Amino acid sequence: QVQLVESGGGLVQAGGSLRLSCAASGGTFSTYAMGWFRQAPGKEREFVGAISWSTMQSYYADSVKGRFTISRDNAKNTVYLQMNSLKAEDTAVYYCAADPLGSEYYTEGASYDYWGQGTQVTVSS
Repeated sequence: QVQLVESGGGLVQAGGSLRLSCAASGGTFSTYAMGWFRQAPGKEREFVGAISWSTMQSYYADSVKGRFTISRDNAKNTVYLQMNSLKAEDTAVYYCAADPLGSEYYTEGASYDYWGQGTQVTVSS
């Protein structure tokens, strides 16, 4: 059973930075596509970004493009989300997710089989 544990969330002022980490265990992490999603209070979960397992190609939602960067360290079974120039509207619980099949529908939560418990990010304006 794959387990994902996020960390690195917290309270930051607008314009600041945070780096989220997602540590995986129990599976073949290096072959999984990994995604980040977020959910703000009263809103639906939304795609933030994803990274492939093979080419390390990364993809981003328009709302975070140019500000957020996804990377992965397969030796450490960890995926990262570097968040810069944070805005109040980035406030949400952030979740990492694993897709063993590398679906082309990487923006859709249904493509991911495993999810972490989430980490809260709060950006004060």
